[in-house]
Amino acid sequence: MSKATYLRAEIVRTFRNRRFLLFSLGFPLVLFLAVGGANKDRSLSGIGFALYYMSGMVAWGSMVAIVSSGARISTERQTGWTRQLRITPLRTRTYFTAKIVCGYLLALLTIVVLYVAGLFLDVHLRVSEWATMTGLVLVGLVPFAVLGVLLGHLVKPDSLGPAVGGITSLFALLGGAWGPLGSSRVLTDAAKCLPSFWLVQSAKVVLHGPAWPPAEEWVVLAVWTLALGRLAVLVYQRDTARV
Repeated sequence: MSKATYLRAEIVRTFRNRRFLLFSLGFPLVLFLAVGGANKDRSLSGIGFALYYMSGMVAWGSMVAIVSSGARISTERQTGWTRQLRITPLRTRTYFTAKIVCGYLLALLTIVVLYVAGLFLDVHLRVSEWATMTGLVLVGLVPFAVLGVLLGHLVKPDSLGPAVGGITSLFALLGGAWGPLGSSRVLTDAAKCLPSFWLVQSAKVVLHGPAWPPAEEWVVLAVWTLALGRLAVLVYQRDTARV
């Protein structure tokens, strides 16, 4: 099986999974339309509520999408699919690359759908602003792509939904995707240590004009990516040794 053939098969399987599409795409969209639509005429510090809320839903929805895609490894482990792949010429790198690519495609679909919904709620940005927001969000998703692979090797299929939902919701809450955490300086400083905080800031980059992300963001994203990546390698090696 060639790399292209396997990647194409993974993409088809990903977008045929209605459960994950509903979870990663449906919930953020419905919540945005319900809350954003009811408050579209309001503004927060001169910023339209629909735009403010859309940016938070983009961060949360894309996070759920990319984590869910990687976490599907759990189901494949239970059915023996990963064991079958290990006896084929398919490289491990190709397997994980396909999972991450599918996760990013699913996240990108979520982002585009929320953008379209935003247009219906009178959210208007320049092309450069849409592009900047999208690019920074995709970078901010890197540690969550690795987290999905890690969960796929740690969590059993029966616990997959609650685990993904609970972890991403907690990250979203602490990162400010659903709204400000409060005025506590201690809480804000603690939140800045989380990748979800910077993912949300990436989605909200257009709210206060163009600004290059601070060095702190790159450091936090890099540390989380390396730490989660190391754990993912360890649990993968543990699973391989059991075969």
